[in-house]
Amino acid sequence: MNSFILCQAGKLLFPALLILSVIELYRGHNLPGGGFIGGLLAACAFILLGLGVSMEEAARRLRVSPTGLFTVGLGIAVLSGVPGFFVGKGFMDGLWLPEFYLPLLGAVHLGTPLVFDIGVYFAVIGFTLETVFSLAVLAEAKEGEQT
Repeated sequence: MNSFILCQAGKLLFPALLILSVIELYRGHNLPGGGFIGGLLAACAFILLGLGVSMEEAARRLRVSPTGLFTVGLGIAVLSGVPGFFVGKGFMDGLWLPEFYLPLLGAVHLGTPLVFDIGVYFAVIGFTLETVFSLAVLAEAKEGEQT
């Protein structure tokens, strides 16, 4: 697809969508949102870039394999439940560091639920992009057969 508007929108919105996805990831362990919605926003950034420029450019900007990202995300999500065992709690019980304050963020709450959300974030990005990139390859092959 050679749409000038879609190409420019993809280039312009790519960093904004990634920043928004990280904000959504962070606020999600206290409010609605989190790793799933943040991951979908990040994947949408790459998909928009892929539709506007090319899927090869989107994959190049990702810099890692979507399958690898999915695998790492699942590993992080599962490992986030393990620390509860070390303090006499159960698997996936939340543990929190003491609250501290940062100038732009205010009160910062860090704990195992955020680590779980980060794992979900990576898993959703990896799964979504692996699906979209695979469908793009199939669509190109089908288009090549028709011509």
